Amino acid sequence: MTDFQTIQAGGQKIAVRKDLRIPMRDGVELAADTYSGVEDKPRPALVALSPYGKELQALALTTPPQRRPSPMWDGCIEAGDIARVVQEDYVHVIGDLRGSGDSEGEHIGNYNAGGVPLGQDAYDFIEWVARQPWCDGNVGMIGISYFGSMQVLAAAERPPSLKAIFVSGGHYDFYETTYHGGVMWFMPRAAREGRGGDSGWAFTDGVKSRMLETFSPEEIKERVAERLKDPDVAAWPNLVHVLNYPKNHEAWFDIVMNEVDGEWYEERNPVTLAPNIDIPVWLQIDQGRGWTLDGTIELFNRLGGPKKLDIGPYPPMQSRPFIEEHDKMFRWYDYWIKGIDNGVMDEPAVTVHVEGSREYVTGAQWPPKETEHKALYLRPRRKLSFEPEPMGAEYAAPDGFYQAPLTVTDKVEMLSWSTEPFTEPTEMIGQGAAHLFVEIDQPDTNFILRMWDEAPGGKRQLITTAYLKASHRELDEERTTEGDPYHPHTRAVPVEPGKIEEYVLRVYPFAATFLPGHKLVVELSNAEPLADEHNALLPPDAFHLPVGRPVTHKIYRDAAHPSRLLLPFTTVTAPDAR
Repeated sequence: MTDFQTIQAGGQKIAVRKDLRIPMRDGVELAADTYSGVEDKPRPALVALSPYGKELQALALTTPPQRRPSPMWDGCIEAGDIARVVQEDYVHVIGDLRGSGDSEGEHIGNYNAGGVPLGQDAYDFIEWVARQPWCDGNVGMIGISYFGSMQVLAAAERPPSLKAIFVSGGHYDFYETTYHGGVMWFMPRAAREGRGGDSGWAFTDGVKSRMLETFSPEEIKERVAERLKDPDVAAWPNLVHVLNYPKNHEAWFDIVMNEVDGEWYEERNPVTLAPNIDIPVWLQIDQGRGWTLDGTIELFNRLGGPKKLDIGPYPPMQSRPFIEEHDKMFRWYDYWIKGIDNGVMDEPAVTVHVEGSREYVTGAQWPPKETEHKALYLRPRRKLSFEPEPMGAEYAAPDGFYQAPLTVTDKVEMLSWSTEPFTEPTEMIGQGAAHLFVEIDQPDTNFILRMWDEAPGGKRQLITTAYLKASHRELDEERTTEGDPYHPHTRAVPVEPGKIEEYVLRVYPFAATFLPGHKLVVELSNAEPLADEHNALLPPDAFHLPVGRPVTHKIYRDAAHPSRLLLPFTTVTAPDAR
């Protein structure tokens, strides 16, 4: 058990085992490094698995945690605080996934869709770790984002030695991660190509495109030509480049080529696999990235074993190296892995930080309080009101805006509506819907809605968002309920120009109290501002694909077209917001 080198870090001596080779059931070997105390004894292990490269994670020993917008912030240093793991007397095991870093094998598509399931590899990896003399046979997992998603994939395979998981900031339904309401998000490009402050995947020649592996060169040429007919895609330089030169951009190419939901995304969907998980699971997520919060709640609801949901405060980006939530994680693992009765299971299952009041509310489920969806209507003069508009369209003329493509302008046009200042604290917790009656003069556009808490004096904080590509407006009527719309996103149906359509946007989950004197402000556009008070907190690639054609939008909000927000109030009687 003394086959290690010793380093000094975090005020302690750490035993390091470099470049271990871990055999998978098909003979492929994965690479891993371990970090532990130097005392010659077995310990429980925390496993971290990703395609970002184990060497990158070792920077947690030497790089102080960076918060956005530090230029040293790197979105891929996500395996946790190595020194803290060692201090708590666990072995930190950091591995490279199949086809990445120093590991052998091929990684085909996201989550190795089309290749060996990553959950299967995680099973073999965990059970190998549990058998080592430096491990006491008990294993948990560690890490955020991709590392977090890997925890869910591993737990769904039920490796006997995996006793519990603690997932922070994971991504689950991968279609909903990469296409928000059908609108392409650029962050997956950053994670895979290494742009905008992210090191990206530790690429090797073992990372391959599932599309290129599946279809002939002639079929790929035809599919690429068809994809480039989308003016949004054809107007964006990076996408044109990736579609013409997919090698070295394999995973991003696959995402761009699969713009609707279906089997390609669903066969390894962690949310679909969640009912297989019976070990204890703690899910943690911060507000501000609504699609991730939405997926976390969906996953929580499908889990069958002991579980907790912990929703933290805005802003959305944790430090890198990742250190947040370690106190909670070690309480969880001390209870489930070390058998220390610290009372963690006597506490409520759901804990939610409420923006505005800065209070925490707890309960047994999401949302943790009883809520009622109430309508806030878009009214003339850019007002939001609890009373619907009584005038017809001939008197309540529609609001409108014309958006030129960002290839010819850097100005993003926006419409906004706001309530009067609230006269008493008004709390909302849950998800909602935006019903918008809109006429456009093109077959497609984006609807991007952002909801703000505006304080006296004009300072604003983003509360939640909603996205919908107009051609993805179809609803699954069986799954849709009031204030909780569900879009299948399995096909795109062009819009008839000049026709007024009702578009129902999913307002992502949030928790906020609007204090007296504050206003609720909602903004609508078809592209995002290049910089504002929210975007400054995110990596440069946290941007959505803008519309590549000029579009005129008319938003109707009259008696016959009641454009409105349906929001989850916990307040029994909503205050006057005429």
